Amino acid sequence: MNYIFGPVPSRRLGFSLGVDIVPFKTCTLDCVYCQLGRTIRKTVKRGGFVAPKDILHELSYVLDQRQSIDYITFSGSGEPTLNSNIGEIIKTVKGITDTPVAVITNGTLLYQKGVRNALRNADLVIPSLDAVTQEVFERINRPHGSLEVDRIIDGLKSFSREFNGEIWLEIMFVKGQNDHLDEVEKIKTMVSEIDPKKIQLNTVVRPPAESSAEGLSVEELQAIETILGEKYSVIEEFQKKEQDTNETDIKSAILNLVRRRSVTLPDISSSLGIHMNEAIKYLNDLQKQKIIKIIVHDGQDYYMQMDEFQEGSH
Repeated sequence: MNYIFGPVPSRRLGFSLGVDIVPFKTCTLDCVYCQLGRTIRKTVKRGGFVAPKDILHELSYVLDQRQSIDYITFSGSGEPTLNSNIGEIIKTVKGITDTPVAVITNGTLLYQKGVRNALRNADLVIPSLDAVTQEVFERINRPHGSLEVDRIIDGLKSFSREFNGEIWLEIMFVKGQNDHLDEVEKIKTMVSEIDPKKIQLNTVVRPPAESSAEGLSVEELQAIETILGEKYSVIEEFQKKEQDTNETDIKSAILNLVRRRSVTLPDISSSLGIHMNEAIKYLNDLQKQKIIKIIVHDGQDYYMQMDEFQEGSH
């Protein structure tokens, strides 16, 4: 599978079948907290990137397996609205399944009417807004040079007026960056004008692109939630409905790889035949369990087994 991954457990969407329609790390931003590392290609130029028929062929195959899927989610390893065919793809997907379609986007291109129109057939759109002042926006999101936060906010307001589905706005808080009272109050004012169905508060929980990007504690996030009001909620950890035996198999296969040598994310993806965005979730779990670690060599992340788990160690 080149474009479809999962279904994977999502903290917001239950079991989510991912659809990745842009090249790896092609984005309008280079966020300090991104779990996939630094952006490789920062751009605001939209393109086809991949033939819609190839994506739909893979999706049809997966849907025929009749797995438990709560959402078909356009997300993956870059900014999905950069794909100029996203509207056509969503419309076709809606014609072959009743499973609701979600789009997770950074919202930076919603000031363009063509992008807003492209998302009109989705059931749910989850844009993000981490800052409402240009200085903080540039510090956290490191945007393409042409992007201005005021225009992005105007785009979110326009989309909220025009879109018939649900909008859940996500705000990612980074310690010492956008968690001070002044910025929080400005966010509250601006979000009230956007008027989404839900506002979800998040913080850094997976290894970020920059080690300096720290998450807030539960107490700190709850304090911000109190300031912002009852419409805001902290994203809770996903509770699995059942243990997925396939997950255990994939983790075992990853461990077999890292036991032999240090490997990169693309190495793991190609070796196991799974999407990079799916692989990263398993790698993050193994890091949390302190079974594997990351070393950096020539700017490239390599995954290795922790010393205490090496064969023959005690």
